Amino acid sequence: MSMRTLPLLFLNLGGEMLYILDQRLRAQSIPGEKARKDEWTDVDRKRVMNDIISSMFKKNFMEELFKPQDLYSKKALRTVYDRLAHTSIMRLNQASMDKLYDLMTMAFKYQVLLCPRPRDILLVTFNHLDAIKDFISDSPAILNQVDETFRQLIETYNCLSDGEFQLIRQTLLIFFQDMHIRVSIFLKDKVQNSNGRFVLPISGPVPWGTEVPGLIRIFNHKGVEVKRTEFTTAGNYITPQREGSFELYGDRVLKLGTNMYSMTRPVETHMSGSSKNLASQAKENIVPNPLAKEELNFLARLLGGLDIQKPAGGETGFRLNLFTTDEEEEHAAQTRPEELSYKVINIEATQEPGRRAELSRILGELEVAEPRPGSAEKGEDLLALMDGL
Repeated sequence: MSMRTLPLLFLNLGGEMLYILDQRLRAQSIPGEKARKDEWTDVDRKRVMNDIISSMFKKNFMEELFKPQDLYSKKALRTVYDRLAHTSIMRLNQASMDKLYDLMTMAFKYQVLLCPRPRDILLVTFNHLDAIKDFISDSPAILNQVDETFRQLIETYNCLSDGEFQLIRQTLLIFFQDMHIRVSIFLKDKVQNSNGRFVLPISGPVPWGTEVPGLIRIFNHKGVEVKRTEFTTAGNYITPQREGSFELYGDRVLKLGTNMYSMTRPVETHMSGSSKNLASQAKENIVPNPLAKEELNFLARLLGGLDIQKPAGGETGFRLNLFTTDEEEEHAAQTRPEELSYKVINIEATQEPGRRAELSRILGELEVAEPRPGSAEKGEDLLALMDGL
């Protein structure tokens, strides 16, 4: 596995999370002068986006993220996103958070599968960061945080060989290989089958630096071409006009990683039969994970980088439901196999005071943001905020 995969995985999944939240919050925002205190406004949307992006790109957090390291379990990574989502005034129940994570992972999996070249995964990441910069274009301090991460990506990855990018792509595909959640956008566009597996196109642009297939050249032992043979291909291929820019600013050319969501395209997720089978497979696998200690240390370091300040007040936050009704959310929480739910990792150290103190020192004070006074009721009637998701 590649030791350089984690930053790309985290940033792309984070970008997809922000796409979903921004699109649905825009759809439900009420003009400030007309909104009641229990309704979302555009000011609230911007605050949620700014809080999450600011925490996501904190310097010490990014420094820890960019250290060469293996990928860890889906549950460990999922815990980081749970903490990240709750650095704002927004609150998500476990079922809604699971659904959000499903959408994030399936979208990025599709992008990885469609990348013409392994190196183009970096262009996908740049597309996500370009869009994130648009979200906080009126916040110079946060914009500078994103630009700093941009420069770190360029410095770290632009110099890697094609073979190293191929290893990164393989590592990502291994991470996603057992995830087959059906998403309505993909199903309607016929790029995903009913079993949750993606349909890869046989037409379109070929990778930059390659030729359209259809010609076989034969060379002799001196390297001189002696014969050409043409053959018919099943697809309709074209040569790309130019390569995407790998600089801080520029035309990425590649559209993978741009925002695919719109207010007129609801997104639903459904668990496929193959995904349901993972539950029984997981129950059969009772061998202890030898990386459990390393995962805990990894998680502690990452969460320790989220140095979030806790505002005054004890309100519970703005409730966000990714389902149409509370009943649907409760049903999803009850029917989803436990092995496929990414519960927050709890650390039990009550019987070992010394170990408890050490873990407390490592994890630090990990607090989540609370809303300003008077905003606790907001979100209680947001049953349709994520309608269709």
